[in-house]
Amino acid sequence: MYRDGARKSIWQEEIKRFSSKAGLHQMFDAAIVGGGITGISTALQLQQSGKKCILLEAANIGFGTTGGTTAHLNDFFDTTFTEAINDFGKDNAQLLAEVGQEAIGIIETNIKNYNIDCNFERKKAYLFALDEKQEKQLEDIVDGASKVGHEMMYVDEIPFPIPFKKAVSIPDQAQFHPVKYIKALCEAFINTGGIILEDCLAEKHDEQDDVIILKTSKGEIKAQHLIYATHILPGLSILHTTNAPYRSYAMAFSLKDENYPKDLGYDLIDPYHYYRVQEINGETLLIAGGEDHKTGHEEDTGKCFSRLENYVRKYFDVETAYYSWSSQYYEPTDGFPYIGKLPDSKGKVYTATGFRGNGMIFGTISSRIISDLIINENSKYENIFNPSQIKPIAGFTSFVEENAVVAFDFIKDKLFKEKITSLHEINEGEAKVVKYEGDSYALYKEATGKVHLVKSTCPHAKCEVRWNSAELSWDCPCHGSRFNINGKILTGPSVMALQRVDPEDS
Repeated sequence: MYRDGARKSIWQEEIKRFSSKAGLHQMFDAAIVGGGITGISTALQLQQSGKKCILLEAANIGFGTTGGTTAHLNDFFDTTFTEAINDFGKDNAQLLAEVGQEAIGIIETNIKNYNIDCNFERKKAYLFALDEKQEKQLEDIVDGASKVGHEMMYVDEIPFPIPFKKAVSIPDQAQFHPVKYIKALCEAFINTGGIILEDCLAEKHDEQDDVIILKTSKGEIKAQHLIYATHILPGLSILHTTNAPYRSYAMAFSLKDENYPKDLGYDLIDPYHYYRVQEINGETLLIAGGEDHKTGHEEDTGKCFSRLENYVRKYFDVETAYYSWSSQYYEPTDGFPYIGKLPDSKGKVYTATGFRGNGMIFGTISSRIISDLIINENSKYENIFNPSQIKPIAGFTSFVEENAVVAFDFIKDKLFKEKITSLHEINEGEAKVVKYEGDSYALYKEATGKVHLVKSTCPHAKCEVRWNSAELSWDCPCHGSRFNINGKILTGPSVMALQRVDPEDS
């Protein structure tokens, strides 16, 4: 199993390719684009309901965020219940409070129905404040939770060797192995007649009155409904202005004293750190995450891993760091995810994005929401997560800020490229976006001296890519498209690679 970066995640031991042989020249009830937990859960739900479905994945199953998650399953979110009450009202905050347990329930049901061995465990979670400012934050979080009936209990001790000011425990949370889980869902989907096509890039769609024609790298596909489970869809949409790409970092450690905390943990630093334990190949490892930042806005992404490791070593008796990886997610401007009918569509195209750091939960609940919208034409969550109903009061400030950042990035990167007169000016092991003989290039020179040269302008919206040293990728700071050193697409919304250039011709 491959991922969208150079580093291997803790989940990648589970390798399996899926390939269905079926003619594309047939009408499908639904075409689902994206082979992560959102797409696979939705495809299975629809197939179980009697719909004929095809699932398309540009690379391999679990290639994106699902293969890079830390796989916490919780019913409290990055958007707190207090924020939800203030921005959306108590009734909608109450609905948000139901999402987590319903999603975990869907996962548990799938595990039971398909006899899935994916290391699912119910856990307590601990949320803890490390200073006075965080202490006030925690009190505010607990107050909001109490107003929607969500249990959080103050405690005097936590199972983490980290000094704290105040903490709460939260019952009935969970964790699992995400790739084992989605592999089993894929098998169940195929066994019920579903079709999976890997290495199939969805490029664009044409929504007509009676059919949707989806253009892919393997030919045209016709369907009655189209679901984009890709975070951000191809083309240009209002969703590209209401979602900002972010990267998060994770590492897995063995501990000398084997004092592994058995529960889930979260501090309130901004960005926060989070912890859990996983057994891999018979060895117990501590997974720690954090150091989030906007995609393309960290000059040296390798330092994010260094900071995370140093922080963990400060409190835990670390023996060995076995895995280190990063992953991408999208921040919505108003705090709630966007799940439902695509804005400006005719009502047959659906999207699911803006999950913040809660992708396993919102990806799972998306399968219920979108299936209900297609089969029953309604969902109890359709209004609060409706992608067309951008909440101006909740999201206006961040909407303006994020789009100002995109505009600034666009202009700054166009104007301030470093000019060089020879490719020999780039040192071995170095990567730069440069101006050379009037053109703009993204240049990476390996330690061996081999040069990888591509045009630096992202084909999606013409922003300039930036180097991600930790994952050896070129990342677009505007909308999150990512490319490998030879320009191949790692992450959309771009459906075109960076143009590769032969250094001998330059």
